[in-house]
Amino acid sequence: MRCKPVSALVDEHGGGKGHLQRSIGLFQLTMLGVGATIGTGIFVALTAAVPEAGPAVVISFIIAGITAALTALCYAEIASTIPVSGSSYSYAYATMGELVAYIVGACLLLEYAVSASAIAVGWGQYLNEMFNDLFGWQMPDAISQPPGAGGYFNLPAIVLVAMCASLLIKGARESTTVNAILVVVKLGVLALFVVIAFTAFNTENLEPFTPKGWLGVGAAAGTIFFSYIGIDAISTAGEEVKNPRKTLPAGIILSLLLVTAAYVLVAFAAVGAQQWTEFAGQDAGLAVILRNITGSNWPSLLLSVGAIVSIFSVTLVVMYGQTRILFAMSRDGLLPKLFQKVDPQTMTPVTNTYIVAVFIALLAALVPLDVLANLTSMGTLIAFAVVSAGVIILRRTRPDLPRGYMVPLFPYVPIASVLFCVYLITQLPWNTYLLFIVWIAIALVIYFGFSFRNSALAKTGA
Repeated sequence: MRCKPVSALVDEHGGGKGHLQRSIGLFQLTMLGVGATIGTGIFVALTAAVPEAGPAVVISFIIAGITAALTALCYAEIASTIPVSGSSYSYAYATMGELVAYIVGACLLLEYAVSASAIAVGWGQYLNEMFNDLFGWQMPDAISQPPGAGGYFNLPAIVLVAMCASLLIKGARESTTVNAILVVVKLGVLALFVVIAFTAFNTENLEPFTPKGWLGVGAAAGTIFFSYIGIDAISTAGEEVKNPRKTLPAGIILSLLLVTAAYVLVAFAAVGAQQWTEFAGQDAGLAVILRNITGSNWPSLLLSVGAIVSIFSVTLVVMYGQTRILFAMSRDGLLPKLFQKVDPQTMTPVTNTYIVAVFIALLAALVPLDVLANLTSMGTLIAFAVVSAGVIILRRTRPDLPRGYMVPLFPYVPIASVLFCVYLITQLPWNTYLLFIVWIAIALVIYFGFSFRNSALAKTGA
């Protein structure tokens, strides 16, 4: 239950071998959050959510956005108070103790690894769509699908992870700059979709507005919520952000506003251009809508390119987040020292990045990930709940700490955030709980076998 002093966490960002360079500005940080959030979800989740809610899916996106906003406000305060790498792992270490922090770290590693692998798996499918539109040719399933999906190994997933790893090794500034460019491209693709879809907008498609009642609207909101996990990725950059006490909360809130606006606009344009009953089972739904409107195949190519750019951007940010969490845990002595080694030229954790890349590439290339997908949601929601509770704890235990931002309507906003997270956790299937227990059991074996004795706090007698 030993807690790491906030002053120690904050002081560690300056100097020494474990130093990361502060090179990320507000624009790059905001694009980092947008890049981690607007991914395959906007291309896929819509076709799953509309059959549940009908045209009222627009309200579902707003409800999910409000839920995410509650957590975002909590992240903004605690990130401005403890501007370091490690995200909710570091926050838990300062508020709830080492064991809770280690479990949160395990949740985050699971969330990032599984989500990055699942995202990488889909990259080859969109590449095939683009190849088909351009050349009338596709890669064979044997090298473009994982086992269990008709393939032997997923070669495009390996290529994607390798490209992201090489970019991350060059430096945080280079990685976030490329990500910002990719985010602008995919926002442009979605904006073009909205413009074209509105040319075929028909108010009759909005009737009935809630065909399955408000229960359907709530169910769709639960599905959509998991498209907002980029909030956590922003806070992993806490140690590499310029003027973090102001930049971190601003980046978190700005990215959430941009993402919510994009989701609501795309959803509204889509349900206005096509009957809600036609969304069920519709693959590449946005591309199909544009093809039906224009009578041309070029929209499919456009959306494929947008998805390819989107997936690259999300994979890049997720891998970045995972390396920074491993870096923070290693510096605390909870993982081997090789994860905290920083290259003196690029100021990035190179060995750490290589290990993450190999693990994610193997997972994406060789393992069917359908059953593991919900584990991403479990890890994310636990992290969100811990951060929200951490705001309450820090306000009570350390009211003297300098805060660049403070949650309004305290303590009601953090409490509401925790309750929403707990509710969504209860909606996950039972097999997710089983797999999660197995993962945590493995983590606890490592903690009591290695981390408990090698912890930096243990060595100082804390």
